[in-house]
Amino acid sequence: MHCTIYSHNLGFEKYLDIIKAHYPKANISTQNIEHNQVATIEIKGGLFSSSKMLQLSYRQRNHPSYFIPEVDDSPLTQNLRGLYGFVASFPDTSIGIKSLFLQKIVTINSECSLMVKQGKFTDLPVLIKTMANAMDAFIFAQGGMEISKSSNQHFLDQNLDLIIDPSGKGDVANLAIKINAIYHDADQNTVTEDQLNRKEKNNALIESKQIKVNKNLPCIEAEGQAKIRSPKEIARRVCLLAINNLVAFDTISSEQAIGFLKHYNLWDLATPKEVDFLTNTTAEKKVHETWKCECIWTLMWALQKTDELPFPLELCNLSNIPENEYPILPGKDPNDFINATQSRRSDSEILDSSDLYYRYDWACVNARVTGQQMEALNPSVVYERHYALNWLIGHQNQAWDDVSCDT
Repeated sequence: MHCTIYSHNLGFEKYLDIIKAHYPKANISTQNIEHNQVATIEIKGGLFSSSKMLQLSYRQRNHPSYFIPEVDDSPLTQNLRGLYGFVASFPDTSIGIKSLFLQKIVTINSECSLMVKQGKFTDLPVLIKTMANAMDAFIFAQGGMEISKSSNQHFLDQNLDLIIDPSGKGDVANLAIKINAIYHDADQNTVTEDQLNRKEKNNALIESKQIKVNKNLPCIEAEGQAKIRSPKEIARRVCLLAINNLVAFDTISSEQAIGFLKHYNLWDLATPKEVDFLTNTTAEKKVHETWKCECIWTLMWALQKTDELPFPLELCNLSNIPENEYPILPGKDPNDFINATQSRRSDSEILDSSDLYYRYDWACVNARVTGQQMEALNPSVVYERHYALNWLIGHQNQAWDDVSCDT
């Protein structure tokens, strides 16, 4: 059996204490191997039984926190990003559980893997459940194990019930997310004045709209930390979005769009998902792509082509962008738009909006997972703008197709 236990809490010694209590006669040896603390648990066989061996491998983040930092602070951090992306790709058929689970993943600080090296441990499910409950953990399991609840890789809660599998199936109705105040306070001591001011200002604005505020949400990147996209990078991205938008609304065909992009040497800038959209266009993909109007408006705002990001209750109207400012015009080379773009809004303006939409998005997700109707905001508008803003500030250095809107 091989499974991995993930916890917000730290505790190699705590895991060892649980094993010692569970197997009081076991011989336990420990060693450090690269970034891992490894324990080998050996249980000697008797007259009618053979010896058994279990291996525990533990690692933790160098700086425990309640979010995944922009800069890797340990090998575990990169693994958590991959884990987050893996779960984010699942469909969400269990209402709200996927969103809650993603929130729990970003709070993880330690990883403990168990592997049977020799013999058979029939009581291992009991040990795993004891560990998971003691650490308020979740479990990454393979199919075909004693604890398995799915034939594929999947995630179990501390009671060994299915949280979610790659099909989006899950059996739990809720998922607790607990944060150690020590880690929260430590992080607050490292934030800059501009981060705190931004957070406080946006929380006050959200409260004034009678929208629920989560004051425990961390600050986003500081002005000196964010890698905000250059004007030309933004201009190139908005050109691709604008072409896809014309296809989504049946203004041009996908074949015409591909021909246009190739003619003006922009086809190589299309992302894998955009290539798939244009080469395998379906009605469902078109509907999804129509929502990118909000991303286009947001990027045009960043390029100072629109005056404001209107309150996210109503959908934007791209027709309100002056025609001579739009990136794609009949008979015009889009490279003229790209080359003419020399400036964008200030880092402070972009980060203010990014922080605001991060908090708006949390309110929308919270309403959804608690079964409440969100009437003060349009959650889809909020999500698309949050997506574009996260890309703008270089959130986790993610490419356009891979942007995450974790809250």
